[in-house]
Amino acid sequence: MTDDSQDRPSPLEGLRVLDFSRVLAGPFAGRMLADLGAEVVKIEPPEGDMTRLWGKVVAGVPGYFHQQNAGKKNICVDLRAPGARELVLELVRRADIVVENFRPDVMPRLGLGWAALKAVNPRLIMLSISGFGQGGPESHRPAYAPIVHAEAGLLDRARRRHGVSRDLPLSVADTNAALHGLVAVLSAVILRERTGQGQHVDLAMMDATVVTDDQLHAELEDAVVDAPPNDVWPTGAGEIFVSADVRYLWKKLSETQGLQDGAGPDTPFEEKVRRRHEAIRAFLAGLTDWAAVEAAMGAMNIAWGRVRYGGELHHQPTVRHRGTIAQVDDRAGGTRPIPQSPYRFSDARSEVRGGAAHRGEHNAAVLADWLGKDPAEAQALEASGVLQRA
Repeated sequence: MTDDSQDRPSPLEGLRVLDFSRVLAGPFAGRMLADLGAEVVKIEPPEGDMTRLWGKVVAGVPGYFHQQNAGKKNICVDLRAPGARELVLELVRRADIVVENFRPDVMPRLGLGWAALKAVNPRLIMLSISGFGQGGPESHRPAYAPIVHAEAGLLDRARRRHGVSRDLPLSVADTNAALHGLVAVLSAVILRERTGQGQHVDLAMMDATVVTDDQLHAELEDAVVDAPPNDVWPTGAGEIFVSADVRYLWKKLSETQGLQDGAGPDTPFEEKVRRRHEAIRAFLAGLTDWAAVEAAMGAMNIAWGRVRYGGELHHQPTVRHRGTIAQVDDRAGGTRPIPQSPYRFSDARSEVRGGAAHRGEHNAAVLADWLGKDPAEAQALEASGVLQRA
């Protein structure tokens, strides 16, 4: 962010969000809303979001939880305690957006389903993210990203292409659902400006994964995709991924570097392929630094990428230039790294608003700011078990 970024408005400043969600799909959507300037209050259960068990712990905050909940305020509410529903409905009356990613029956069982929330706040926008959506034959099923990856055909495709049947190394189904949910919520905010009415957004991780799958068309239409896979190649500087199959790579290396395979008209095809692979590997092994790799790839006008360890991303030139990895207060006298908001506006700001909170850290502050309650009222709610703190 530039030095004058604090003088720029935040796009969602003034919007209030209650985030009941946990793990990833809901929390990531809430994190993006916070980065864009909304006041996001995470409502966490007494047992805590399970991601408080994942990642490096700094000042009592684990890394996974920190990344997805940075910049949010936090109150800890036992939704099953007598009086909890009434407190939540008070907060809902003053909220613009509610985010939740329980199975579809959970919020209604707590008396906090869409009908109940809409009754106290007709302008409310509620985002409900679930694995298989509301009211369908599989709505009851629990779903994390790998389950949806399997059901949506991604694991089968990876097995057919790469001979390996294992999950993807990131939670695509969750993050796609979060980002599609963000689009839907912001669309509903715009619509509310015209109609004055809120919306309930029913977003299934299954739907979000299917619509974001750019290669699904071939399988739906039973089309043959006759394209050899791109490959990772070793160079003298390190591994690179080349966005070109070996036939095209050989053609370009022959044209720009004069590579030859020494094959004659009678050379068997398999032998010719073997020789070309050897020639390519020998050439790439001779590129002993990244400047030489970039020069060779640039001469061929081929897209390529350095195979990097994620822990070294802050050295990646674009990441370093754009400040893609930010540093926030670690609450232990230092800083800790966190992905920055990806949105870059010409005359507005979007940025991570600080680290993640401890469970129940803002009980009194939120009740005072949102509801005008004094500290004694917050203390009474803590004494009754409605509110709790770590």
